[in-house]
Amino acid sequence: MPRNSFIYLSSMLKKKAGSIESQIFRLTSRVVKLTYHFKTHGKDYSSQRGLWKILGKRKRLLAYLFKTDLTSYQDLTSELGIRRLKKN
Repeated sequence: MPRNSFIYLSSMLKKKAGSIESQIFRLTSRVVKLTYHFKTHGKDYSSQRGLWKILGKRKRLLAYLFKTDLTSYQDLTSELGIRRLKKN
């Protein structure tokens, strides 16, 4: 995900500070930062645990958004470039 998209989306999501979309955006930006961190610090296992917790929270928020507002979910996943949820 290019850095310019974060700048654009962050300005767009400041209007809705506590919304599900903004929370998913913030978690995604933290995931990208941690992924970059792991390129140089491959054995940082405590940060890996934090990444797993962030990914779990983002997954739960995406599942909730999928159930409540499907169009917003589809727009957000396409804008952020994240994969869609697996259907069980």
